[in-house]
Amino acid sequence: MAQNSARPVGRHFLQIPGPTPLPDRVLRAMDTPIIDHRGPEFAKLGKKCLDGIKTIFKTTNPVIIYTATGTGAWEAALVNTLNAGDRVLMVETGQFATLWKRMAESIGLKPEFIKTDWRIGADPAAIEDHLRKDTRKEIKAVCVLHNETSTGCLSPIADIRKAIDAAGHPALLLVDTISSLASTDYRHDEWGVDVTVGGAQKGLMLPPGMSFNAVSDKALAASKTSKLPKSFWSWDDMLNMNKQGFFPYTPATQMLHGLVAGVDMLHEEGLDNVFARHDRLAEATRRAVRAWGLEIMCKDPKYYSPTITAVMLPEGHNADAFRALALDTFNIAYGASFGAYSGKYFRIGHLGDINDGTLIGALGITEMALALAGIPHKKGGVQAAMDYIVSAHAGPKRAAAE
Repeated sequence: MAQNSARPVGRHFLQIPGPTPLPDRVLRAMDTPIIDHRGPEFAKLGKKCLDGIKTIFKTTNPVIIYTATGTGAWEAALVNTLNAGDRVLMVETGQFATLWKRMAESIGLKPEFIKTDWRIGADPAAIEDHLRKDTRKEIKAVCVLHNETSTGCLSPIADIRKAIDAAGHPALLLVDTISSLASTDYRHDEWGVDVTVGGAQKGLMLPPGMSFNAVSDKALAASKTSKLPKSFWSWDDMLNMNKQGFFPYTPATQMLHGLVAGVDMLHEEGLDNVFARHDRLAEATRRAVRAWGLEIMCKDPKYYSPTITAVMLPEGHNADAFRALALDTFNIAYGASFGAYSGKYFRIGHLGDINDGTLIGALGITEMALALAGIPHKKGGVQAAMDYIVSAHAGPKRAAAE
């Protein structure tokens, strides 16, 4: 095998499920002098961000912006609504659901975990059944990942809300949208979500370091009786300052400039078009995987993710070794595997500022890497993806012509 040059040539294919590549427009928006975060110019910027992000969550209620990764927003969602010893219902959809459970335990909550094999999303029926058994209504919150980043499984949040209501249960609904927000349809208000957790570094096309809590009236009421320790994460402090466009602590000013650009770009494309693009790229990826004769980690199509496809490798082939070879030879980065499946799959991210051509390039590299690694597969995955993309674009035009 030829040795790579010291300097990788051409673009790096960042196909992890976030952080996603930064659009030039976002980079340019952030490349601006620092302004006074207590001055009138910042107040205008702050209000624009606080109003604009509501349109992405599809809420008229407040969205709190933290200078933190999504993990911080997880903690904020819990400590502002719950009390020590509270029971919370969670679903083991994968690595990140497991980490949220561990956080809940570490801050004094009592999570109850609905087990899965990591290859499906959260089942509304299982949630309803568990809540019906809680006749004393002691479970205070249901915490679910909309899209499990570690496995590529999407959970039906609207149906989960209906399941909670069908059980006649008053539990809050807390949802993580870190790898789904701004990439697939999400409706905080309409779906009756109480706290939605989001992150900036995926569908919003920003660097890591900004996260969100969208909050319902019910969640705000719960925050008045929550006694878990909090200072930096306090909603009250944030909401009071946000009224004037300011923050209680020094905010990530440049990230806010980037957020304005990212939100503008999403609306200029049109959110429905953004979602359709992600659906198209996801289906093209899955068709490539099937054509290769490989297995998709998410085993039930109703849970397929529009942003991530995890690809299982045949027995005896190590996914981490495959990822290392692909990075070294073709300058492409895939997402890693976790837990009991560590080394058994790799993840292709197809979210954020990505188009058809970029995806086909990434799938072409993947097919070459599979061949170079000696992984048993069939040829033609890229062709299957291209055929689907062509048909997806031709379909609406043909329908309009007819």
